[in-house]
Amino acid sequence: MSTNKLRLGPLPSSTSVKLTFTCPASLKADLDRYAALHAQTYGEAVDAVTLIPHMLEAFMARDRGFRKGTAPPKAPPAPRRDAPPA
Repeated sequence: MSTNKLRLGPLPSSTSVKLTFTCPASLKADLDRYAALHAQTYGEAVDAVTLIPHMLEAFMARDRGFRKGTAPPKAPPAPRRDAPPA
C-alpha cells in the first residue's frame, strides 16, 4: 500500500443511478491513471467509472459558490424597535 494521501479517500458503498456522459480522451486517460493510483493507495481495484461520482460529490461539497447557492435563504433581519420609521 502506498503512503500517498489522495484527496478522494476510500469509497463508501451507496445506491446508484446510471448516468452517461462524454469527455475528452485526455480526461479519460487521467481518470484511468487516478483509478490506478487509488487502487495502489487503498489496495482495492477500482475503475474510473466508479470513481467519477465520488469525485464529483467531493468537488461539489468543497465548492463554496455551490454551497452558498444551495443554502436555505436567511430570514431578513427583524426591524429595530428604536429605529425611526422610514
